[in-house]
Amino acid sequence: MIITICVLILAGFIYYFAISYISNNQLDSDLTEELGEVVTYVNTRHQLPKPVEFDEDQASFVSIGQHIVPTKFVDTPFFEPESKKTERGRAVVSTIKLNGINYKVTIAESKKSTEYLVQIIGIITAVLTIMLLAGLFITNRFVLSGLWKPFYQLLHQLQTFTVINQDPQEVKSLDIDEFKELHGAIDAMSQRARNDYQSLRAFTENASHEMMTPIAVITSKLDNLIQDESLKADQYEQLQDIYNASNKLSRLNQSLLLLVKIDNNLIKDTTTINIKDVVEEKLKQFQEIIKNKGLEAEYSLSDKIIEANPYLIDILLNNLISNAIRHNTNHGRLQIQLNSTRLTIVNTGISEQLDGERIFERFQKGSQSEGLGLGLTIARNICEKFHFHLNYRFENPFHQFIVDFK
Repeated sequence: MIITICVLILAGFIYYFAISYISNNQLDSDLTEELGEVVTYVNTRHQLPKPVEFDEDQASFVSIGQHIVPTKFVDTPFFEPESKKTERGRAVVSTIKLNGINYKVTIAESKKSTEYLVQIIGIITAVLTIMLLAGLFITNRFVLSGLWKPFYQLLHQLQTFTVINQDPQEVKSLDIDEFKELHGAIDAMSQRARNDYQSLRAFTENASHEMMTPIAVITSKLDNLIQDESLKADQYEQLQDIYNASNKLSRLNQSLLLLVKIDNNLIKDTTTINIKDVVEEKLKQFQEIIKNKGLEAEYSLSDKIIEANPYLIDILLNNLISNAIRHNTNHGRLQIQLNSTRLTIVNTGISEQLDGERIFERFQKGSQSEGLGLGLTIARNICEKFHFHLNYRFENPFHQFIVDFK
């Protein structure tokens, strides 16, 4: 539409000047004919014609002696006697010789008729231009929007695509070959993605299930061996290391499996939850650890109702609060604030700021951390699932983890 308007405006100017040029040429041709008649009249009658002998033209004769004025065409004012108005006109100026004396002859003609013709042509052109633009607008608004409807359906299909949904999405009115090819490519790609997802899901679940059995056997055997009173101190320490490693492997397996379930939206059940109640329950569970570490705890909790999965919210709060306790300094401070917009968990710790981006990546942890490096990753993914925002701030010596519910 923009290009069309620009082209039409440019064409309008060119069209106007072209018509003006043609009309001037026509007037010049008429004036040349009138001048020829004047020259013939003078040569045959040996006198200057009277002004009344011209139809609608105005002629004037001025003696210039022996000077010669070259023939030329000029725009000049033209006085209309009937309307007593001055209009635009066109004139031819030349030289006529009579009885050895040169006369400057000027024959002027009104441009009213040609300008009227230009106006009529301009109005017709403007009307046609408006009709063309209206036709283009209607075509774009209704015809082309209908033609592009399958494209937007395919785009919506891509935007809402999930590997979990196995039901194919139908697109109506695919009468355009390119859209048919695009739809076929999207269907093939979607099917490959779903097949790959199902294969990966089956492998993950099977691998997790198969790993749990030997880990459980190892843990059970280690429990029996550790209880053997005949073990030497160094043997006990080695068995304890193996026991810790097996527990860590079990937690790693469960954490990775949980991440897969969260990322693929496999945990869907939601209910109404008061965050305040869950936080208070968690604080009761960690009360003994808080007391043993000598932490100065401050709580300010208000009711906050959300719609979420209780299991995932329990994991989210467990990870954030346990991190704040585990990475806290002895006799440090722990602050938890909950209001209608956010949950803030503050703890003292190392006097260096953590990388606010990397700490939420998988297996990112401090050199002295005994965790798996997945707790904050799980917390971030849970927040993203329920459209919360998990942020980190540092105000020496306080590390802050903030869950924005908006």
